[in-house]
Amino acid sequence: MSKKNVHEILEDEDFRSLSRQKNVISLILTIIELVLYFGFIALIAFNKPFLAQKLSEGGATTIGIPIAVGTIILSWALTGIYIFWANSKYDAQVKKIKDKVGG
Repeated sequence: MSKKNVHEILEDEDFRSLSRQKNVISLILTIIELVLYFGFIALIAFNKPFLAQKLSEGGATTIGIPIAVGTIILSWALTGIYIFWANSKYDAQVKKIKDKVGG
């Protein structure tokens, strides 16, 4: 099969579908991450007494520590979700499109 020009690739329905899928998953994960991060920052800014509460009597750990750790872990999880999607769906579709367009 001969190579297609850029215009033909951009008009290809498989390419457009893949582009839409990538944009949707990226947008969803980005919005979740922004809500998570800025929600945590807003909690720091507007409710310090809540974050300063001790988890147990006489303990040194406050509620803010597990929330901060949870924010980091959830950020990693969101990254993992994107990597899983990219490895299982995106890469296969890219290969299919490359084979189709001769790239």
